[in-house]
Amino acid sequence: MSEEITLTKNTGALKGKTIFITGASRGIGRAIALKCAADGANIAIAAKSAEPHPKLPGTIYTVAAEIEAAGGKALPMQVDVREEDQVAEALKKTADTFGGIDAVINNAGAINLTNVESTPPKRYDLMLDINARAVYLTAHLAIPYLKQAECGHILSLSPPLNLEPRWLGPFAPYALSKFGMTILSLGLAEELSKTNISVATLWPRTLVATAAIEFAVGSREMFDQSRKPGVMADAAYEVLITRNQGLNGAQLIDEVLLHERGVEDFTQYAHNPAKAGELAVDLFLDP
Repeated sequence: MSEEITLTKNTGALKGKTIFITGASRGIGRAIALKCAADGANIAIAAKSAEPHPKLPGTIYTVAAEIEAAGGKALPMQVDVREEDQVAEALKKTADTFGGIDAVINNAGAINLTNVESTPPKRYDLMLDINARAVYLTAHLAIPYLKQAECGHILSLSPPLNLEPRWLGPFAPYALSKFGMTILSLGLAEELSKTNISVATLWPRTLVATAAIEFAVGSREMFDQSRKPGVMADAAYEVLITRNQGLNGAQLIDEVLLHERGVEDFTQYAHNPAKAGELAVDLFLDP
């Protein structure tokens, strides 16, 4: 776990809290799970990866073992976020197992960086379903549980709205699916503003070394231009420990939030610290 959590300290604020994370078997979702587990949180791992993949390490069961080793409690569940019945059952099982749900993190994602002409309809539907629709579906089904929490959170990993043509022209289908997550989150923040539930989005300032970068965006060589998933885990943790809707409706960038919370040295987050000055800015963000 040391490679995931590099800078910010755990406070114990999430001890006994229950965090439902989609796509938590790998990458950023796994890093967030381990960060919260180190606080003693209960982690519901809602992901499709139940069997080992030849190229992608990690399953819901391997992450469950890591969570338990880190000090948390784990509930691994094979879930397709496109399926209403599966999401509803997973949320119910989580609440029944741990006595409630305190936060939902929409981390599962699908990416295909192609323009409209080059995007097959099935791929378009997949991105909309796993990205934008899943935010609606998980929120719709989770709100009744979150309203019973002392301080509920819905956090979606999506970018701040940026409608510059240079971001839309090359891959409008993917942009639509990710901006859809953000628009739904902004709407939810207003809808739930008079409740105990805070809604926000979070996006990395730089590329993050994940399978998406290796296989969908470029290649493993791009890891030298990336930060480790721990930077997003630390930022997500800061969101989850924020009380009284202090970040409700916020479109957050990991680096900006962490800097506001006292982090000054980001070198240790770099996948290759020797090249920490050569990091690539992530999609949808201006340099």
